[in-house]
Amino acid sequence: MQIKDHLNFASKLTLKRVRNALQILGSYGFSKLTGKPTIKGLPLAVGFEPTTSCNLRCPECPSGLRSFTRPTGMLEKELYESTIDQLQDSLIYLTFYFQGEPYLHKDFLKMVKYASDRKIYTATSTNAHYLTPEIAEKTVKSGIDRMIISIDGTTQETYEQYRVGGQLSKVLEGTKNLIEAKKRLNSKTPHTIFQFLVVRPNEHQIADVYKLAEEYGVDEVRLKTAQIYEYENGNELIPTIDKYSRYKDNQDGTYSIKNKLLNHCWKMWHSCVITWDGTLVPCCFDKDSEHPMGSLQQNTFKEIWHSKPYQNFRKALIKSRSEVEICKNCSEGALV
Repeated sequence: MQIKDHLNFASKLTLKRVRNALQILGSYGFSKLTGKPTIKGLPLAVGFEPTTSCNLRCPECPSGLRSFTRPTGMLEKELYESTIDQLQDSLIYLTFYFQGEPYLHKDFLKMVKYASDRKIYTATSTNAHYLTPEIAEKTVKSGIDRMIISIDGTTQETYEQYRVGGQLSKVLEGTKNLIEAKKRLNSKTPHTIFQFLVVRPNEHQIADVYKLAEEYGVDEVRLKTAQIYEYENGNELIPTIDKYSRYKDNQDGTYSIKNKLLNHCWKMWHSCVITWDGTLVPCCFDKDSEHPMGSLQQNTFKEIWHSKPYQNFRKALIKSRSEVEICKNCSEGALV
């Protein structure tokens, strides 16, 4: 089933988008080689935050904990459309999630369709509590290409230990509604993914989530490691299965992050995140917008992307990534 998704993604490529991608890749390679941040082109991938609101209270999530230090709210449709208009020739991949539950935004599916109509690959992540038969059908009709469904347990008892306030039965019902809508509309999209955030309370159910995906007709299962904010002295959420943990057990009661934090990061060149109020932040690890690069309410995307503050941030990262606060608990970025 993943082959169909890859072919669908490839169908979004245009000469302009490929040319832009090559510019970004070349800029990144040159910057790594010389230690001097150079950026040509625009990002290949952008994440939009439809809202900071969420119906659940997950323990390691700012939305769930209601612990943001930045303002909270809903993305304005006009600001979103204006940004898409600026990026549509270069943008390949668009995600509709950062913090919050996307389906709480009344215009969420209209925003998806706006990007889909411009042949941009679209994806979202949801806790699936709002996928009624009607909403599921509208979701398929929006043209969304990928749907990540968070399912962090295969029994209610396990699921609710992390997805506090959630109901597994609603997740499964929403999944069923979405799969049925795809069949009814004879649609190849969205590619559906069960995302299983592996933590200690649910690690014994890894095999079960694969069985559940097969039972419901879900295309793919993805096991995701969990970001833990206070990990240094251990945490009840850190898995006992080492391969699913971002943190190394030092055998003395302390833990350290496995990532070596090399002084480069592909994310800083090929992607960024836009918060609900139009602020550009470097990546999804900047949950509280501690490193705002600029505001789309004041400048164009291109002006911010090539701005001095953004270049200074890339420079600081190349010089010493371990000194950038949002990088200290990062398991990604230095893989390319």
